[in-house]
Amino acid sequence: SPPEEVEDASEPTKRDRSHLENTLKLNEEKPADDVSGVLQRLRKIYHSSIKPLEHSYRYNELRQHEITDGEITSKPMVLFLGPWSVGKSSMINYLLGLDNTPYQLYTGAEPTTSEFTVIMHGPKLKTIEGIVMAADSARSFSPLEKFGQNFLEKLIGIEVPHKLLERVTFVDTPGIIENRKQQERGYPFNDVCQWFIDRADLIFVVFDPTKLDVGLELEMLFRQLKGRESQIRIILNKADSLATQELMRVYGALFWSLAPLINVTEPPRVYVSSFWPHDYHPETHRDLFLKEEISLLEDLNQVIENRMENKIAFIRQHAIRVRIHALLVDRYLQTYKDKMTFFSDGELVFRDIVEDPDKFFIFKSILAKTNVSKFDLPNREAYKDFFGINPITSFKLLSQQCSYMGGCFLEKIEKAITRELPDLLGSIGLGKKPNVLSCDVTGCGETPKNRYRKP
Repeated sequence: SPPEEVEDASEPTKRDRSHLENTLKLNEEKPADDVSGVLQRLRKIYHSSIKPLEHSYRYNELRQHEITDGEITSKPMVLFLGPWSVGKSSMINYLLGLDNTPYQLYTGAEPTTSEFTVIMHGPKLKTIEGIVMAADSARSFSPLEKFGQNFLEKLIGIEVPHKLLERVTFVDTPGIIENRKQQERGYPFNDVCQWFIDRADLIFVVFDPTKLDVGLELEMLFRQLKGRESQIRIILNKADSLATQELMRVYGALFWSLAPLINVTEPPRVYVSSFWPHDYHPETHRDLFLKEEISLLEDLNQVIENRMENKIAFIRQHAIRVRIHALLVDRYLQTYKDKMTFFSDGELVFRDIVEDPDKFFIFKSILAKTNVSKFDLPNREAYKDFFGINPITSFKLLSQQCSYMGGCFLEKIEKAITRELPDLLGSIGLGKKPNVLSCDVTGCGETPKNRYRKP
């Protein structure tokens, strides 16, 4: 009948969502696998074997990163980055089916998202102010307080009762505006981005085929993504707005402009599709776009399924850094004690060591120890700042950090790195099919076999 045709013209047809529900297993009623036992053990290892050394050598002042309980128990986090108005918020609305509901994120042609928006699970729809999120230590966002009140006003949490959010948290970020100076944002935008990048399990960098200019803020962002290449997925969104030939050119141009920014042997995975609820534009490669979308959803599902492996590997990586930091401070202190005589001026002696640690083989002697990689060594400059705030005399040698009941700090952290955390990883690997992704991505080496477990 004619009236329907009129309606059709104004309202674009919606896409079928069944592939979303199937790939992300949203309709399955099975209870989420119980990981609380593993989390308890992980917390225990962290508190008893890693944290004492972290505190004793004030590691958080070097890296500004102390792991909170909220972080140990938090869900995997998916971070959306990219220039403004490329469809980041629309993509989140689409994945969660929020369009035309009171929950939807604002979208539009002009820069709409000026906040960092955290979309998480909750029993009913509710918005949480950033100040409240940072004050709640049970959440994993309390460390964000250090970026100041201006930033907390730009942080917002939205709780949505959605099946997918029971297993993952999304973070939408303000679009990158190329001609904007960081100062104009009123808070350290790059530092905040870095905080989220360091904790994200998956990072979607979204592009629009009509806006491929790579400017300073985007270059800066890719510099911050160094070392996180395995988590990055590049999305060429709104792909059905171009003719095939043009799309191929844009795809090439995107790689061309990103190549100097991502120097890894393997190029990052690029997904080409249109992530929003409307049907694909006629006469475009719908089959290709749908396949690409399903691959992206499988990727997301993989991260959710591997969340415990990734978490254990993350804590282990943290423990390795804490151990190296402790060995270095111990070495600085030992060198200082060796150089001091009755007549020396302590401050001058120590300044000499901090200015040129190589003269005293400080970093070399750490590398000579077992299982320390030169790629994990912190920057020498960082220690100038570190000792500027923390006088060397306020630390104890590692050999003095032992107690009759508690054992030695260094031995405990080494046991956690070499035995306890790998064993924990092995214990969760038992119930699952062997997974290619988990250790390739997290670099946890081979899952150790437990020789004492009865077959």
